[in-house]
Amino acid sequence: MTTETTSPLRYRDDSIRPQDDLYRHSNGKWFETATIPGDQGIYGSFMELRDQAEDAVHAIIKEAVKAYESGTATDGATQRIAHLYGSFMNEAAIEERGAAPIAGYLEAISEIQSVEGLLELSGSFYRKGISGFVEIGAMNDAGNPERNLLTFLQGGLGLPDESYYHDEQMAETVADYREHLGRLLSLGGFADAATAAAGVVDLETAIAQYHWDRVKVRDAQARYNLMTGQQLFELFGGLKTWLAGAGIDPKYYEEVVLWQPSYLEGLSGLITEQPLDAWKNWLRVQVLRSFAPYLSSDFVNENFSFYSAKLGGVEQIKDRWKRGVSFTEGAVGEDIGQLYVAKNFPPEAKDAMDQLVQRLIEAYRISIGELSWMGQETIEKALDKLSKFRPKIGYPNEWIDYSSIVTDESDVIANLASANEFEFKRELKKIDDGVNRELWFMYPQTVNAYYHPLLNEIAFPAAILRLPFFDVDRDIASNFGAIGAVIGHEIGHGFDDQGSQFDGSGQLTNWWTDDDRASFEKLTGKLVEQYNALSPTEAPEHNVNGALTLGENIGDLGGLGIAYKAYKLELEARGITEDEVIDGVTGDQRFFYSWAECWRTLIRPETAVVRVRTDPHAPGEFRCNQVPKNLDAFHEAFGTKPGDGMWLDPEQRVEIW
Repeated sequence: MTTETTSPLRYRDDSIRPQDDLYRHSNGKWFETATIPGDQGIYGSFMELRDQAEDAVHAIIKEAVKAYESGTATDGATQRIAHLYGSFMNEAAIEERGAAPIAGYLEAISEIQSVEGLLELSGSFYRKGISGFVEIGAMNDAGNPERNLLTFLQGGLGLPDESYYHDEQMAETVADYREHLGRLLSLGGFADAATAAAGVVDLETAIAQYHWDRVKVRDAQARYNLMTGQQLFELFGGLKTWLAGAGIDPKYYEEVVLWQPSYLEGLSGLITEQPLDAWKNWLRVQVLRSFAPYLSSDFVNENFSFYSAKLGGVEQIKDRWKRGVSFTEGAVGEDIGQLYVAKNFPPEAKDAMDQLVQRLIEAYRISIGELSWMGQETIEKALDKLSKFRPKIGYPNEWIDYSSIVTDESDVIANLASANEFEFKRELKKIDDGVNRELWFMYPQTVNAYYHPLLNEIAFPAAILRLPFFDVDRDIASNFGAIGAVIGHEIGHGFDDQGSQFDGSGQLTNWWTDDDRASFEKLTGKLVEQYNALSPTEAPEHNVNGALTLGENIGDLGGLGIAYKAYKLELEARGITEDEVIDGVTGDQRFFYSWAECWRTLIRPETAVVRVRTDPHAPGEFRCNQVPKNLDAFHEAFGTKPGDGMWLDPEQRVEIW
């Protein structure tokens, strides 16, 4: 049952009416006292949970270190965790070495005499986790999701996305970036670093003109380009040299998927048009940037000064132990995940979540079957897809085997390279092994959730299954308004503007009639318009991109709306005619209070700018307020009327699923 410390009512500010601003009414007293920690750019419910998970992981790591140092450790996982964390925390040794651990990489760049040498070396670096011209990985073939293929994505930029290089609003940021690169190259021992940095920025600006923007990258049809290796090399012949440098057997690129063909075509020209010295400096930057967080304090602080302080407005670097936790977790996250689950995820939580998921699927099934804007033929196919959803709760049934990672208790850079090469090889092995539906794409200790369209699965890691999202002992309304809406959101991704282009098997195919797709796009177009009109208080000159955030907004709208229906189904199943009133608040009102509590957020203006330009999620304020505005149930629960801040005329409300 809800208590004072778990109730979504505990931060309510009655000086603000829920009819005018649900977000600030529900969270007002939290805003009065909450502050953003100095080492973060954004803070709220998700980040509070993340901090709890970080503390839990830290405790696990300390236990592993203690067991290793005492000689009582009997398993490889404990040694790996201890070596990784210990090598990062050995600050004195790292300071003493300075740039020495990456000297070999930088010397190899100096010896480059040709474009071919540049491409080959960049490929070999990629195995070690050094960013390059492209990003690659094994992904399900969208045309035949029962197999994995090597997939290529655009790369090469150091700023958050291509828009930064040509948008006048970001000119100052580009100038700051140029100065940052000059300082970074200087730390790497290069003379005339400022001139070299200017050349790198000019080169990246040329690369950026061939990058797809984030809205186009979302287009599942446009980015699915199945081709042979020969066709790939016709776009950019130099990629064959890069792949050879990476040591990738030709069998892995007999057939591939390329997301952005025009990017490779553009890169093919740039690789010879731009001076080789500029490319060498660009590759030096890739090495320095990739390793900077793990080198001596000069490098660490310079990396922080731009990517956290300048871009995010963050005031102070994270404590070393926090960075050590992140490093260790990034290398052997499922080693840690097994221990986290054993300590922090009781079986009854998994059972309760299984029931919640089934209730949400039932609500979607009923809702889809009653849609007025969709024809029966498409409804049947939508229901078929829904019936094939596969939920994953808490943690994997199979765990990643990290035993082949070689770790050294005194060399953090070697450990980083070893962990990165392990992941590189693991990606290729996915092509050999075929699709394994037991794999997860998040760790159990990650505070998040996901939908995978090519596998038609939803996953909820253990770390998000805590308050304020979920508690087995909490009242029904509050659980459905929080984790129920998250479940509904992830299911909703299967039916958003992009997920709806995949069928129940995960295949990219058109299962819609033309009329139904046109009706769907008319509804989603209204949603785009609603969000285009919004701009966050912290960055008022930057509007939300309704097209970029459309998938998440559809997920939020469908998720909350269907969660409300599922909540009513749950009451009915329990024989409850009307939910209880607690502290004068009805069950329907608690449902929306619980939703609002999840999105409370403080954000620095600098972080807000980056988020609104690059994040496919709308800011927390709008996730909280804009979605209920579209739901009749909200207006009935709080008795809104024209003129209220939360009022939206019925004909303007959007209901999709």
